[in-house]
Amino acid sequence: MGKRSMPETSEQAGPHRPVLLGEVLATFAPLDGKRIVDGTFGAGGYSRALLEAGATVIGIDRDPSVRPFADALAAEFGDRFIFVPGTFSELDTLAAAHAPIDGVVLDIGVSSMQLDQAERGFSFMRDGPLDMRMSGAGESAADLVNGLETEQLANLLYAFGEERKSRRIAQFITAARETAPIQSTLELARIIEKAIGRKPGDAHPATRSFQALRIAVNAEFEQLVGALFAAERLLGEGGRLAVVSFHSLEDRIVKRFLDPDKGGPAQSRHLPQVVGEPRRWVEVAKARKSGAAELGRNPRARSAILRAATRSAIEARPVSLSGLSVPKVREA
Repeated sequence: MGKRSMPETSEQAGPHRPVLLGEVLATFAPLDGKRIVDGTFGAGGYSRALLEAGATVIGIDRDPSVRPFADALAAEFGDRFIFVPGTFSELDTLAAAHAPIDGVVLDIGVSSMQLDQAERGFSFMRDGPLDMRMSGAGESAADLVNGLETEQLANLLYAFGEERKSRRIAQFITAARETAPIQSTLELARIIEKAIGRKPGDAHPATRSFQALRIAVNAEFEQLVGALFAAERLLGEGGRLAVVSFHSLEDRIVKRFLDPDKGGPAQSRHLPQVVGEPRRWVEVAKARKSGAAELGRNPRARSAILRAATRSAIEARPVSLSGLSVPKVREA
């Protein structure tokens, strides 16, 4: 069962902290003079650390609310920091003017900064409009919750949230919206809790459903795949890629992208061996997780996984979902 993305905690969790920061910095070391793309800028935690280590950073984010953090780094570090608004699935195009690029770092999923802003609608712990749009544009979570048929909604919650009780939750949601549209985060969280109950010590019953809705609203799997292939196009031989993900669905995509053989069928030693495609990524590092010290400081780091690899000289592949196990919502 997949881990939840950026698990929510109490107000005492503290401000946003970039997870696995030391490990990310080590991926690109030595950093002095290197040019790194921070494809998921957020509050600028990775960018600041990279800048302080001597790198030039190109920060990319589609969330307009991050602009004050970007302006602060630009004021402090001058032309060593460049901010480019946009989606990380287009990072090769957005960073092209600043090439050559030595590395790309991606921190996938919703940030604690976004969770802490009730008006953004990401959190089931804070009352706010049922929104969840990172860019502020397009369909909101409320549109999905109030517009999808019961079976469509159940399939979405199962595919993107691995929610085993998705059908019961969808039935309760569609019954509740017959009275009035569901508009707030706490209202939806209460409906889900009523549908499946809550055991002491367990994660909040709305965790997986909120994850699924957020992923659907922001097309997160499509964005992730796009960003991985964009990094492959952008980086030359020896360039490094570091990706931090927060649940098993994302991590599986990253793992199979970096090492396609992981997603292929096992070969029998009694049959002729199939020769795989040339490797676009080499020196694929073993997955890293947060240690006890970081978990003590930052409970939100407990599901984080870092994967890193080095770009080979082989030309980039065309974008393809084949072999990446990207979750799909079954049609009703």
